[in-house]
Amino acid sequence: MKFNFLNKEKNTVMNYEGAKAFTMTPAEELYSAVVTTGLSRTSYEKGSDRLVRIQSLIKKNDPEFVAKLAVYARKDMYLRSIPLVLTAELAKQTSGTDLISRTVDGVIQRADEITELLAYYQTTNERTEMKKLNRLSKQIQKGLAKSFNKFDEYQFAKYNRKAEVTLRDALFLVHPKAKDENQQAVFNKIVGDTLETPYTWEVELSVLGQTKFADEAEKKLAFKNKWEELILSNKLGYMATLRNMRNILESEVSSDVMAKVCSYLSNEKAVINSKQLPFRFLAAYRELKIMKSPYLSSVLEALEDAVMLSAKNIKGFGFDTSVVIAADVSGSMQKSVSPKSKVLLYDIGLLMSMILQSQCKNVITGIFGDRWLRVPMPKSGILRNVNEFYKREGEVGYSTNGYLVIEDLIRSREKTDKVMLFTDTQLWNSKNTKHSFEDSWNRYKKIAPDAKLYIFDLAGYGNQPLDVRKNDVYLIAGWSDKIFDVLNAVEDRTSAVQLIKKVVL
Repeated sequence: MKFNFLNKEKNTVMNYEGAKAFTMTPAEELYSAVVTTGLSRTSYEKGSDRLVRIQSLIKKNDPEFVAKLAVYARKDMYLRSIPLVLTAELAKQTSGTDLISRTVDGVIQRADEITELLAYYQTTNERTEMKKLNRLSKQIQKGLAKSFNKFDEYQFAKYNRKAEVTLRDALFLVHPKAKDENQQAVFNKIVGDTLETPYTWEVELSVLGQTKFADEAEKKLAFKNKWEELILSNKLGYMATLRNMRNILESEVSSDVMAKVCSYLSNEKAVINSKQLPFRFLAAYRELKIMKSPYLSSVLEALEDAVMLSAKNIKGFGFDTSVVIAADVSGSMQKSVSPKSKVLLYDIGLLMSMILQSQCKNVITGIFGDRWLRVPMPKSGILRNVNEFYKREGEVGYSTNGYLVIEDLIRSREKTDKVMLFTDTQLWNSKNTKHSFEDSWNRYKKIAPDAKLYIFDLAGYGNQPLDVRKNDVYLIAGWSDKIFDVLNAVEDRTSAVQLIKKVVL
């Protein structure tokens, strides 16, 4: 994003590598931190530290911007936990308006988010007495009451779990008004804990798993039949299909069923409605590619088609627009996005860079660590390309010498229109020469005055390697394919912050 304004205050700091960096405005920093967080340990920042920083940044920002960011993070970036955090934290310092209730209504998209919001609310307000949710914010109560009207019995039953805060607890706290007699009957079932057990693939397979079979062959046939029934009856959702592909292949379902699965995985409407983060396809691809199955190539191709849809809305960069795409593969990028995830920031950087390069006609791609290495890649096969990059892991070392990308262009006096870096932004010079990223970019602008630099921040640490307020430097953050919508907005001279401010509550 570009911020064209003057600031007389000192805005230089040191990054985590001890190199010169620049501060962000409170809105920039909160946006960057929110859309790149799973509230888990990162290379430089513990999850609890990230939460404390976000709490502090909320106080520094306009409440309406925080509210719009919460809704944007939930609806556009497909994040679940952090929008609830923003909402509950905002409620602690904002009262007397309906801003909070409108925010609650915007971020609650699943029935279990009602109870998750209440659980976080009692935690952040440090409630320790017997009735931890006494004196519930009136605006949160009002927003949750409206949220109760969004869901039917199936949706409530699906998420009716035993936890710190249950749906029954929430119902008694919020006192929602049923919109009709049918919904009142559902509310009564929540109170009496008599919601009908939902038909879900988890329930079906759980029941089957508890059944005794004569031998292993009979058990395998039963699971094969169950998977075929779930798939053919359209009762296996997109995420469930994606996550269970190994089980489906191992059960050796019929060719007709596999054809349906592959068609479903690559169906544009199904992909868009599923709201999967792109790295979910990479995780599935990586797990499946080592399997032995006659259908494997078709499944992998379906995953390629699915992730290609992530690139559909990127404005095309034709032959007349030259682009350099550089992925940071330094040591700090090789950290998981959350404690239970096998996906690394490294993965996200490589994947996002390959999605973007698939839409560029005149492009240089490569990776940087101790050194910068150009690695030409075909346009098709996004997931295969990422896999090829993996084979070169360690080839360029583990420092974060991003300035070498620019120095390479200076050395060859090669003019390019756009330079795009996918990084955690902790750039420095491990070679102890005079060059810094800022210096290199300033010198390159004398050679290519119309060149633009796009920094895709994948970690949200709150600083940047050069001042984004001048010299055609833009900052974009996040893990979702929606970052390319932000890129499109930037191309139209709209910053990410301005994009968020357009959110309707």
